[in-house]
Amino acid sequence: MAARRVRRSRAEFGWLAVSASVALLILLPLVTLALIAAQGSGDLWPHLVANVIPGAATRTIVLMAGVGAMVLTIGVGAAWLVTAYDFAGRRVLEWALLLPLAVPTYVVAFAYLDILHPIGPVQSTLREIFGIADPRALRLPDIRSMGGCILLLGLVLYPYVYLSTRAMFLLQPANMIEAAQTLGASRAAVFFRVVLPFARPGIAVGASLALLETLNDIGAAEFLGVRTFTVSIYSTWINRSSLPGAAQIALIMLAIVVALMLIERWGRRHGDEAVSSESVEPMPVRRPGQIAGAAMLFAGSLPVIFGFLVPSSYLVWETLVRLRADGLSPSIVTETANTAFVASIATVVTLAAGFAVAYAARVTPGAAAALTRRMAGLGYAVPGTVMALALLTPLANFDNAVDGLARDVFGISTGLLLSGSGAALIYAYAARFLVMPVNGFEAGLAKISLAVDETARTLGASRMALMRLIHLPLLRPALATAALMVFVDCMKELPATLLLRPLDFETLSTHLYAEAARGTYEDGAIAALLIVLAGLLPVVLLSRLARPTAQTGD
Repeated sequence: MAARRVRRSRAEFGWLAVSASVALLILLPLVTLALIAAQGSGDLWPHLVANVIPGAATRTIVLMAGVGAMVLTIGVGAAWLVTAYDFAGRRVLEWALLLPLAVPTYVVAFAYLDILHPIGPVQSTLREIFGIADPRALRLPDIRSMGGCILLLGLVLYPYVYLSTRAMFLLQPANMIEAAQTLGASRAAVFFRVVLPFARPGIAVGASLALLETLNDIGAAEFLGVRTFTVSIYSTWINRSSLPGAAQIALIMLAIVVALMLIERWGRRHGDEAVSSESVEPMPVRRPGQIAGAAMLFAGSLPVIFGFLVPSSYLVWETLVRLRADGLSPSIVTETANTAFVASIATVVTLAAGFAVAYAARVTPGAAAALTRRMAGLGYAVPGTVMALALLTPLANFDNAVDGLARDVFGISTGLLLSGSGAALIYAYAARFLVMPVNGFEAGLAKISLAVDETARTLGASRMALMRLIHLPLLRPALATAALMVFVDCMKELPATLLLRPLDFETLSTHLYAEAARGTYEDGAIAALLIVLAGLLPVVLLSRLARPTAQTGD
């Protein structure tokens, strides 16, 4: 019995040690970033303080405020529309409102830049209708602006708020609304004074995710001429060759990330008080008249039309045009293979690390496992540009150390083992998206009773056998879901891929970025469409998992 306890304690310590190692690998880039910034950027720092940081800070804050207001308006409004009213087309609209999630921000910017170009299809059609020959005689407002960037990002990112807010609306207890109406409150008063406070945790989570994506964006902001912190980090590093200067800007950007996380926690904390009310039955929905229902369907369809259908239709059209004219380019085939290869390896690595973290929390419950789990989830809050920047120095130091040792011992050079290969990219992907499998595996393990573990252990099953024969088979749905989410996010990731990819190694996202930088939008349509098609897979999964449970009422 004592020997079994020793073996058990060793196994539990092993899982905890692996989990702690994963957490330290997530923290390593952040510590390195601070050390790089502490080196100072010399004469460049006064220039950054005077000319770069104030403007980048102002533009970033304005962009986030605008996108925040837009995603809250569209997301909360759409969630209330499909939850509180039963109109024709509502069930289709419920899942269709998630479709913009399939289009990365840089893809929608890429599409609209060509659609709304002065000689693009929209303005050319308008001039043809009005008989105007000179392109300068009829010009729509330029999409390359702060307003255009806010509009496009808002159309793509509102589903984060819609999804989490709708989940809270579906849990809204009917007795709370009935009590408010009995006291004479109007429907508007019920919405603002009862429904919204109850849904505050979901709104806070969704808004924080949308703002983190806004902060992480580099493609859309650069395409649309908005020099945010992310764009400034990239240009300071690449154009001015100043790693410390870029790291100093990145630390300011991380301060914004921390502020967002604190605001999100504050919103959830105060919302928990409202959620504590006992739920009796789901909130009933109303059936509006035909005209009102048609108006609701039209209003709810606008974000889907402009956030998904318009850019996707453009990509399909341009893809067909390119395929008819030139066929499928060999470079696209190579880039698709590169993207799938790197994303697949990163998915396997991320799933393995995520399982280790989640399983350690299962077998060694306590403060240590909880701390390593929180640390392992920090990577998702770190923008891809910052993650890539922070990884450069430790990976380069490792490569130099191994190369020096190989030269001294064997007289050969190993070259750049990590920095010059896809390993750095896989590290960045795994660090950023680790929280997805951790959350998925934790949710799956929570459904497996601890009594099952105790029974198997009593019958003599080892910890490894318990995991292999019971836990892993029961976790297959969570494993498949996490694998899909991680794989697609790795395919779509642009900032880290752009900065860490090996030389002469192109993916679909970097190909699209290069075509947009050259202004040859139609040549990047095939790559953009492939990214969107891949992004549809998790959206379909989300739509199946988020089916409504509210009941219909009068």
